[in-house]
Amino acid sequence: MDKIEVGEVFTISDENEEELEVEVIGTVTIEGTDYVAVSFVEDLQEETDEDIDIFFLKVDQDGDFVAIDSDDEFEKVSSAFDDMVSEEE
Repeated sequence: MDKIEVGEVFTISDENEEELEVEVIGTVTIEGTDYVAVSFVEDLQEETDEDIDIFFLKVDQDGDFVAIDSDDEFEKVSSAFDDMVSEEE
């Protein structure tokens, strides 16, 4: 699998098949599985004090991004990204 870089932009489809551009804002590997934190490019380009939406996606064996489908897995990934952000501050 190619290394996913922070700042990489790609397109995802929402539940209505509308294509949205997202940018990778962080990556983490937990127990051998790669995860990315992404946010909408449009939100990142706007200069605002409002919080931006961040989504976590799992990278499967084929290098494709897939949704995290278990609450336990989501909590584990969310916590790992929170720890990363805390270390950077």
